[in-house]
Amino acid sequence: MDALFHPVSVAVVGASKGEGKIGHAILQNLVECGYQGPIYPINPNETEEILGLPCYPSVGAVPGAIGLAVLAVPSRFILAVARECGEKGVPALVTVTAGFKEVGKEGLDLEKQLAALCGQYGMRMVGPNCLGVIDTHTPLNASFSAGFPHKGGIAFLSQSGALCAAILDWSLPRGIGFSKFVSTGNKAILSELDFIRDMVEDTYSKVILGYIEDVKNGEAFVQEVSRFSRTKPIVILKSGTSQAGAQAASSHTGALAGSNLAYDVAFRQAGIIRAGSMEELFDYATAFATQPIPAGRRIGIVTNSGGPGIIATDSVEADGLFMARFQKDTLEALRGLLSPAANIYNPVDVLGDATPDMYRQSFRLVLGDPGVDAVLCLLTRPAGIDPAEVAAGVVQERRRFPGKPVVAAFLGGGNVASGITVFQKSGVPTYEFPERAVLALSGLARYADLIKEPPVGRGHEFTDVDRDRVRETFAEVRRDRRLVLLGSEAHRVAQAYGINAAPTRLATRVSEAVGAAEELGYPVVLKIASPKITHKSDIGGVKVGVGSPDEVREGFLGILENVQRALPNVPVNGVEVQKMLPSGTELIVGVSRDVQFGPLVMFGLGGIWVNLLKDVAFRLASGLTLEEIGRMVTETKANTLLHGFRGRPPLDHKAVVETIARVAQLVRDFPEIAEMDINPLVAYERGVGALDVKLTIS
Repeated sequence: MDALFHPVSVAVVGASKGEGKIGHAILQNLVECGYQGPIYPINPNETEEILGLPCYPSVGAVPGAIGLAVLAVPSRFILAVARECGEKGVPALVTVTAGFKEVGKEGLDLEKQLAALCGQYGMRMVGPNCLGVIDTHTPLNASFSAGFPHKGGIAFLSQSGALCAAILDWSLPRGIGFSKFVSTGNKAILSELDFIRDMVEDTYSKVILGYIEDVKNGEAFVQEVSRFSRTKPIVILKSGTSQAGAQAASSHTGALAGSNLAYDVAFRQAGIIRAGSMEELFDYATAFATQPIPAGRRIGIVTNSGGPGIIATDSVEADGLFMARFQKDTLEALRGLLSPAANIYNPVDVLGDATPDMYRQSFRLVLGDPGVDAVLCLLTRPAGIDPAEVAAGVVQERRRFPGKPVVAAFLGGGNVASGITVFQKSGVPTYEFPERAVLALSGLARYADLIKEPPVGRGHEFTDVDRDRVRETFAEVRRDRRLVLLGSEAHRVAQAYGINAAPTRLATRVSEAVGAAEELGYPVVLKIASPKITHKSDIGGVKVGVGSPDEVREGFLGILENVQRALPNVPVNGVEVQKMLPSGTELIVGVSRDVQFGPLVMFGLGGIWVNLLKDVAFRLASGLTLEEIGRMVTETKANTLLHGFRGRPPLDHKAVVETIARVAQLVRDFPEIAEMDINPLVAYERGVGALDVKLTIS
């Protein structure tokens, strides 16, 4: 990526003398940012110079080597210009031109041809349909942005060029500094993964921020980013989460929107902090760019006003943090320092008449307490107190404990501006309201937990699986021109992967049903066999506790009669005879396949409870380990039942975890599995049993 961010020279193809034109803005930005290498304006229709630089009629006419070419020509000329760059040996392109896949099929075809040309000549390309790239430390401004960001430690990538421009405008008056600014556009060649990889290696970038509308190659993204995120915090805002938002994303950059749930799960397993809004994105950024990672979740609060202190306390608990409990020495020191009316317990309220020195000393005591991992400073400005003095005292004392994060919320706008200025110059993140400050601390704490977990690996694999049996079963289903497996077929697949599924036989005649029941042993369950019928019991398609040949005959004929009456036009394959297992705690293990991240595995309470309580947890099947499955199970109320509840004996937790792992391996090994449900999976004190297995292939 050196050719992109540290090019030996830059050519602007489509450079223009006309102010207001993109080609002029890019050239002007390159000149004004202080880029040290040669800059070559290229335009066959312009005169001999632009902005004092010699202008060339073509890429080939440039006498020296070109390290980076920025293409700002109409889309109809792009292929010819890109080919010329390839023949010249240009290693990297930034294509700001729009009119590609975001406009439809014709544009998509053009984009594919452009990508093929880049591949033919080994050129890296940003875009097309992008704002450009900026590196403040080179310095390089190969974009048509209005302004150049402050130098700093935030690396920002965005799929929206307009959003890049808006964030840049927003950041300038606030003094927020960036290392790199990248507009990824349509991602025809370089994607967010390429830039994240580069930003992790960049010593100037302290935190990586992103705005994305989709992810290319989701499974590889999770695998790689899970390693990168252990080195450097990555915070991403994903848009297109609503149905309308997903449609907007598709029309904006041709993005293929995945499910919001899949992104939640994928980001968590990748170690990404997911922001819920632009405000959150930059609240996290300012904290990560300036503060250390805390040792834990115990928060101390120092305030001169009770109301904001209470609001902050509520936010601490709501965001998964804990109010720190001070040691005895800290409490005694605070009692000796503050007036009797002050609150020395967390949150510490020094009261409105406290002097800046009393605030400073209180902050030092709280920050120094061994039971405190991070501190939030709150201030409202009563008459007679100087916010700048208070902030200066905080800055002075925080140097004693550089390993603990400190954030502030000074409330009052212009009345506390002097204090905010002191904090900004000293690297203390300051927020307008307590809730935002606490959220920033929760992001730091979440990241502290994430980096303790191992990156995503291969996932647990069992050796006692029968892949050939699964392949044969799927082949039989396809020969029958079906995608939905019958219960007996789905149970056969489950058993091939060591999942303890109740033995099931398909019977097309009464005599076959009786024979199957005799073979399996009474009691048995009878179920209608039809890929078109999902809720069998609703139409009288299930008979439970069938205990004799006569009951089998009666049940077989009764089920067929019920189905014929309720659904006369639905094809029926017969009746399934299943060995009846003892009752137990009903769980569910399910799989759905996300278009970008692959199969998602679900676990929770099963039976009727899954729809009523929605007590479920999800993970990507890719790289799923037994340890991660254990954490997944603990997120559900089912976990309480597994460990015993109100005198009930504990259930076989290990067998449940193993079943989930076997399902995950099955769907990894067979990508054609589109959906799978084991509901219920009955858990016992020893072992589990899959009563109903549903499976659909693509």
